[in-house]
Amino acid sequence: MSPSKQSTSAPSTVLVKSPRSTLRQRTTSVSQSTKKTATESVLQSHTRTIYTAGRPPWYNTAGQQVEPFVIGVCGGSASGKTTVARKIIESLNVPWVVLLSMDSFYKVLTEEQHEKAAHNEYNFDHPEAFDFELLTSTLQRLKDGKKVEVPIYNFVTHARETKTKTMYGANVIIFEGIMAFYNTDVLKMLDMKVFVDTDADIRLARRLKRDISQRGRDLQGVLKQYCNMVKPSFSHYIAPSMIHADIIVPRGGDNTVAIELIVRHVHKQLQARGFKLRETLAMSYVGQPLPSSIHLLPSTPQTQGLHTFIRNKDTPKDEFIFYSKRLIRLVIEFALSLLPFKNVIVDTPQCVPYSGKRCASDKICGVSILRAGETMEQAVCDVCKDIRIGKILIQTNRSTGEPELYYLRLPKDIKDYMVILMDATVATGAAAMMAIRVLLDHDVPEENILLVSLLMAESGVHTIAYAFPQVRIVTSAVDPEINEKFHVLPGIGNFGDRYFGTEPEEYLSS
Repeated sequence: MSPSKQSTSAPSTVLVKSPRSTLRQRTTSVSQSTKKTATESVLQSHTRTIYTAGRPPWYNTAGQQVEPFVIGVCGGSASGKTTVARKIIESLNVPWVVLLSMDSFYKVLTEEQHEKAAHNEYNFDHPEAFDFELLTSTLQRLKDGKKVEVPIYNFVTHARETKTKTMYGANVIIFEGIMAFYNTDVLKMLDMKVFVDTDADIRLARRLKRDISQRGRDLQGVLKQYCNMVKPSFSHYIAPSMIHADIIVPRGGDNTVAIELIVRHVHKQLQARGFKLRETLAMSYVGQPLPSSIHLLPSTPQTQGLHTFIRNKDTPKDEFIFYSKRLIRLVIEFALSLLPFKNVIVDTPQCVPYSGKRCASDKICGVSILRAGETMEQAVCDVCKDIRIGKILIQTNRSTGEPELYYLRLPKDIKDYMVILMDATVATGAAAMMAIRVLLDHDVPEENILLVSLLMAESGVHTIAYAFPQVRIVTSAVDPEINEKFHVLPGIGNFGDRYFGTEPEEYLSS
C-alpha cells in the first residue's frame, strides 16, 4: 500500500443540513437489546436463559464472513424437534445461537382456505402450506450474517401477526420443522441433518394434548385432521426424507447420548472454523508502512499541546475532558473535510456573487461505538446540523478476551447515508472491525464509512485497512505498539475510564 497523502490545510467547520430541517429526530432502529424479557430469549431452561446478546466475532482477520454451522432438525409433527433443538442449544453453551422454526413460514391463507382450516380440512402438513421462497431467503440471509425479520404465525387464527421477530446470523443456526429436508435449496444450506424419530402413538398423544390445550381445538377435529392429513403426509413426505439424515435420534429429547454426540461434533466444527480474533490481529502487519486509506490530522503545536494534556497521567479529570473535547472537535471537522463537496455560487448581503463549496451529501449519520465513542457525539452534532446518531455497544468478554456485540440502534435507512463511525481509541481494531461488519451487514457501502478516532495503534490501522480497504480512517495520531493487554503504547490509558471517572477494572479496553 502507498503512503497516505496528508492534507496541510487546517480543517474548518462544515455545516451539513439534514433532510429533516426541523427539530432533531430520534432514530428509528433495530436493536439487539440486553433487556432480559421472555420474547428476546432464545431459550429458557431450568438453569438459565440464553439471550441473543453478546454476539462474538462472525468474521475472520480479513473481515470476511466466517461460515456459521447450520443444523437442520426434521421429524414428524409433535416428534420433539423443538425439544431436541433447545437441548442442543443448552448443551452447546455458546453465547450466540439462532433457532429458526419452519412454523413461522406457513403461507398466508385465502378466505376459502381459512374456511377449510376452521373445519380441519386444510392440510398444514403438506409442502404447499409453506412459503419456501421466503424461508430460503431468510435462512440464506442468516447464514450470511445479516438481519432478518421472521414472521410470527398465530395457530389459533391461522394467520401471520402484524409484528415480526428480528434475528441476526450466528455462529450456530438451528433450523427445525417437519419439512426441513424437503426443499433442495434448504438442504444444501445444512451442515448437519438430524432426524427425530418418535413412535407414532407418542406423536399422536402429544398432538392431541397440544392442539386441545394450546390451540383451542376439539378432540374430534384433531383426530380428523391427523387421520386425513397429518399421518398420510408423514408417510409420503416426512418419513422418506430420513434418508438425508446424518444422525437419527430415537426418543427425541430423552436421548441424551445422541444430543451429546451432536454437541461434540458442533464444538469441533466451531473450533476448526476459528472464531478467535484479537490475539491474531495484535501480531499482524508489524513494521509495514501506513496504508493510503489513513488520514492523519495535520500535526501543529496546538494538536501536540492537546496530546500532551490528554496523555499525561497526572492531568486532572476536568482538564482531561476539556482538552479531549477540543481535540475531538478538530478530528471530527477534519473528517468532514474528506466528504465530497460541490461548487456553489451564492450572493452575499452586498449582492456580490461568492464562489464557495457545499457538501455534496445531505445524508450523514454518526454512529458511536459505546462507551468511549459516545464522547465524540457532541462534536459531530455541533458541526452537522440535525445529524442522526446511531449507537453500537461492544464490550470485551473477560474470559475469552474477544469483543462481543451487545446492543445496536441504527436508523432503518442507514444504507443510504455517509456514516461517521466514532471510537475514542483503536488498539487491535477488533471492536472497530465488528462495528464496520455491522454496518456492512445493514447494507452500508464500504466506501461510505469513515472510521474516526482520537488515537490508533499501527496494528489497528493495518487491521482495518486490510479488511476494509475502502473505509477511510481518520485519527489525530498513530502510536507504534500495543501491550499484552491490548493497550496502546505510549497511548492515553483507558480513555473511557479517564473521561467518565470509572475504575479501570470496570471495563476492558477495546
